[in-house]
Amino acid sequence: MNDTRVSSVKDRFVAAGWHLLISAAIALIAAALVFGLWYPDAFRLLAGGQGLFLLVVSVDVVLGPLLTFAVFNRSKGWPHLRRDLAVIGVLQLSALAYGLHAVYAARPVAIVFEVDRFRVVSAVDVYEPELAKARPEYRKLPLTGPWTLSVRNAQAGAEKTDALLMALDKGYDMGQRPIFWAPYETSRDAALKGGRPISVLLERYPARVGEINSALAARGLSVQARFLPVMARGDWVAILDPKGDIATFLAVDGFF
Repeated sequence: MNDTRVSSVKDRFVAAGWHLLISAAIALIAAALVFGLWYPDAFRLLAGGQGLFLLVVSVDVVLGPLLTFAVFNRSKGWPHLRRDLAVIGVLQLSALAYGLHAVYAARPVAIVFEVDRFRVVSAVDVYEPELAKARPEYRKLPLTGPWTLSVRNAQAGAEKTDALLMALDKGYDMGQRPIFWAPYETSRDAALKGGRPISVLLERYPARVGEINSALAARGLSVQARFLPVMARGDWVAILDPKGDIATFLAVDGFF
């Protein structure tokens, strides 16, 4: 009897172990999709994708093998056992699909220059009724990482009033409204002019001077570079190169 029980427990560990390996492999494929396309580079942190994905995957990867460990018993017979494992697989894949859909809906679709800052805009933040009225190139949200955009000025009169009311009543700022999206090239000079010297950042965060200088050196920049704060998940600044393009991001608060 004891040998039978030991064998049963061993079988459960083996089955759960194989299930864990398969789940981990699927999670790695999902990670390649999420971080290779939807949340590239620093946007996994700027848009909160890393935390959301890890939550989804960790629950899914752990839950499946645990259920397999709980139900696996050769004495049931293979038809019954296969049915149990199939149900677990369907539940696990359904949970993963639901979680990935949530990650997809929250993916960053644009980083938008707004007068004196950048804003990371997720798909769920976009005022979708205006997509059809946007510039042709902005009518379908991207799947392979965010656009770098700017916002045009609202025209005096009804459009300016509408922009104010939409922001106050519905919470949609101009950077989240496709009708105001414009190529970043039209505002690159304004972004560079509005940026503050890196020296200001170094004075603000003396304990992180080494980290900031290392980030600049890695991209061939000097303390003459400029920065702008970023509205994102957590505290961030965008570092601008001499042409006004975003060279990198640093995890510090730039609103001071």
